[in-house]
Amino acid sequence: MPETHPTPGVIKLAIVGAGRLGNALATALRAEVTHGRRARSLDLIGPLGHGSSAAGCTAALLCVPDREIAAAAALIDPEVIVGHCSGATGLEPLSGHEAFSLHPLMTITAGGAEFAGATAAVAASTERALALASEIAGQLGMTIVNVKPEDRTAYHAAASIASNFLVTLEAAAERLAQTAGVSRQMLVPLVRATVDNWAALGPQQALSGPVARGDEATVQRQRDAIRLRAPELIELFDALTSATRELAVRR
Repeated sequence: MPETHPTPGVIKLAIVGAGRLGNALATALRAEVTHGRRARSLDLIGPLGHGSSAAGCTAALLCVPDREIAAAAALIDPEVIVGHCSGATGLEPLSGHEAFSLHPLMTITAGGAEFAGATAAVAASTERALALASEIAGQLGMTIVNVKPEDRTAYHAAASIASNFLVTLEAAAERLAQTAGVSRQMLVPLVRATVDNWAALGPQQALSGPVARGDEATVQRQRDAIRLRAPELIELFDALTSATRELAVRR
């Protein structure tokens, strides 16, 4: 399909979707432009509603649920480059458009997110669309990684384990700690130090505790306590103990 050409030096970007991600990206991009931290100018529109055509824009970045990407893309003006922010989805839902994807490897809450220093996984149907995705990531202060289509689901699963499952794990720890009068805030320094050690040293060297030491008597006492106080966590504890033993052996 023919490629359109934006005004030289300017990206007129429409953010489509006013959920957590759309608002976080719009806020971060406007902050970069307002404070002049990035060299290239950006004309940001939105966040707009899902039915927007983004007519007259250089590009539209869809910040909508995966299941809504194709429908939202179908409404975008055919002259507009279209991107989505899904980590697990390829470019197929954007067919008919010059297309790209830009998935921030970052957790986003209702309070927003800090994108600078994080990674963005990108892909594109043309070199120009890839350059545009890279430009947007650069405006946010992000580094980019190209993830192949066949690797996207594994990439996204890794992100889910690293972020979503970590929250689930800490929720389990918090629930058990409460039975001993220990609050979430008391666990926070331990969690932060553990993540810092993993980042700096890798998993084998960061691993500590009774499983790593081979102290099976203590592990059994822990299991007994969980069985009495939070039996719903026994299956999770057993699975994590097994996985931790395997990691300890690889040390």
